[in-house]
Amino acid sequence: MISSYILVFHFIVAVALIGLVLLQQGKGAEAGASFGSGASQTVFGSSGSWNFFSKSTAVLATIFFVTSISLAVIAKNRSIVDESFFSEPGDLPVSEKELSDVPEIQDEEMPADDLSDLPLE
Repeated sequence: MISSYILVFHFIVAVALIGLVLLQQGKGAEAGASFGSGASQTVFGSSGSWNFFSKSTAVLATIFFVTSISLAVIAKNRSIVDESFFSEPGDLPVSEKELSDVPEIQDEEMPADDLSDLPLE
C-alpha cells in the first residue's frame, strides 16, 4: 500500500525534475549574457536563476534517488525465493524410470578409411 504512494510521488518528482532541467539554460547561453542581452531576460536576475535552478535540481535529484532506493528495498522485501532452485544437483531425487529414459552413449571406433559421409569436392 505504501509502495503505491511512493511510486506516485516518485513519478511526480521525475516529471518535475525533467521539466526543471529543460527550463535551465545551457552553458552556451551565458556567452550572450556578457554583452548585456542575457541578464535582462531572466526572472531571478543574472545570477539568481542559476542558483535557484541548481539548488532545486539538487533537491529533486536527491528525492528521486531516495524514492528509487526505497522502492528497490520494498521490492526486495516482497520477493520470494524458492530454496529448491538453489539446491545442489546431487541432492535432487531421481527415479529409476528417469534414469532408464536416458540413452546410453556407445563408443564406436570409426575406421580412418571410411569417408563415405564426407562430401566430395
